[in-house]
Amino acid sequence: GALVGLIGAVKVYQKWNAGDQDTGKVAAAWFGSCVFLVVVATVIQSFFGV
Repeated sequence: GALVGLIGAVKVYQKWNAGDQDTGKVAAAWFGSCVFLVVVATVIQSFFGV
């Protein structure tokens, strides 16, 4: 999960430096996916007791 987050952050940074117009949308999608990963990991831990 951390590797995917790091790759996403690098992609957002590259778009931001290039001046792309859709940087905000990409950043929001990346942040949303990170939140989703944390929530899913928490639910799986509580559900299975791992």
